Amino acid sequence: MTLTQLYYMSAVAEYGNFTIAADKCFVTQPTLSMQVQKLEDELGVKIFNRATKPIVLTDIGKKILVQAKKITEEATRMQDIVSTEKGFIGGEFKLGIIPTVMPTLLPMFLNTFIKKYPKVDLKIEELNTQNITKMLEQGHLDAGIAATPLGLDSILELPLYHEPFVGYIPEGNPFHAVEQIEIEDLNMTDLLVLEDGHCFRNHVLNLCQINQIESNPFDLKSGSFETLINLADEGLGMTLLPFLHGNSLTDNKKKNLRFFPEPAPAREVSLIHSKSQLKLPIINALRSTVSNIIRGAIKFENIKIISP
Repeated sequence: MTLTQLYYMSAVAEYGNFTIAADKCFVTQPTLSMQVQKLEDELGVKIFNRATKPIVLTDIGKKILVQAKKITEEATRMQDIVSTEKGFIGGEFKLGIIPTVMPTLLPMFLNTFIKKYPKVDLKIEELNTQNITKMLEQGHLDAGIAATPLGLDSILELPLYHEPFVGYIPEGNPFHAVEQIEIEDLNMTDLLVLEDGHCFRNHVLNLCQINQIESNPFDLKSGSFETLINLADEGLGMTLLPFLHGNSLTDNKKKNLRFFPEPAPAREVSLIHSKSQLKLPIINALRSTVSNIIRGAIKFENIKIISP
């Protein structure tokens, strides 16, 4: 029995297909199938029912998988423990970032981080919060950047910054003339929001203390702030943006931004990881890099955190 065989078995169990599992493990399908077969022969049991599509674990296979994951996780931890003890900041690190943070935050810190820590092989993927937490629990991600608090027992949250909300209210809208907007100024019939699945939509609903936006003349499903801004410019409503997104607009569009009086509503953005994660040198380096860069970009002293 080898660690490689256990990794291959876990991949087949996850994807339910030998060909896909082989592709994910970067080996040929015959190689992977042969190693899984050797594992079954050594144990004297059938781990998979190959007659089904997708392939499923047998009853004994389910029990073996539990132990296999414990063994492979502990093997990975051994490598991480050595790196941590040596203070080594390097190796592969898989990071997930939510869509409403990635376009503005990533360009701010990525170049600095990779230059300062060239031995880190950073793999970045844009994912929603639900997928990030799921992949953290499954061990497919090392960390994520998401809006918090999440309140999950298995996840640790390391706050990076607090990002206020700003209103985007173009000319022609009655509230364009005000210097600051109040929550009651938000018109629920023409407030443009992101589609379901984006945590910033939940922030807006929680801020307004409603369950859903009142009906618009059209049904909009968009995950893009740019789309909401363009629709607002066409006179179809107003929208709310995270501060960094508003700050990235052109000077002409920034004239349409309106801020809330303090305490300004804001979201908490954190670096999150599994409680069993041991790649702490990289996590600490990433947190320090982002925190140092963001400190000069957002300067609000009095805020009110809105939960996602």
